[in-house]
Amino acid sequence: MSFIGGSNLIDANLIYKKAGVKEGMQVADLGCGSLAYFSFPLLKIVGKRGKVYAVDILKTILETIDKKIRIENIENMETVWSNLEIFKATNIPNESLDVSFLINTLHLSKKRTDILRETIRMMKKNSKLLVADWKGIQLPFGPPLEDRVNEELLIKSAEKLGLRLDDEFSTGMYHFGLLFTKL
Repeated sequence: MSFIGGSNLIDANLIYKKAGVKEGMQVADLGCGSLAYFSFPLLKIVGKRGKVYAVDILKTILETIDKKIRIENIENMETVWSNLEIFKATNIPNESLDVSFLINTLHLSKKRTDILRETIRMMKKNSKLLVADWKGIQLPFGPPLEDRVNEELLIKSAEKLGLRLDDEFSTGMYHFGLLFTKL
């Protein structure tokens, strides 16, 4: 297990394996967060021929990640500022991503369908989207219960937008995982 954000456990290796990340792929961590917990380990998997996009709405977060990229002389990672709720706001080409991740991102917005629409725009046909977010259970930590994602509604929205649900799984004690393929 990997500790992500303190007390919320997410099995990062399971996420990478379920999404089928391989060498040479173009992947995006959409809503990467301040330490880009999932972005940096992806570099090892995609290798020098692959590329990782670390996407966030907070420019200060991206500046911190950019510093680490410069210090470590990383050539195959790019930070991208975006408001994922706005269609075509993300400076990633249409149909260019092999794998997209929305990890602990959707509970932060009420415009989840808009975020899915923007994500799908960037995905290649037959590419994967892995969503991991807080389970709809009451906990003494994490987002309020009313902000958590309803898995059934998310699946219905995703299917209407052209995604096929491939797998439902637990990514740890507090998070669900959904794996989709773009049709």
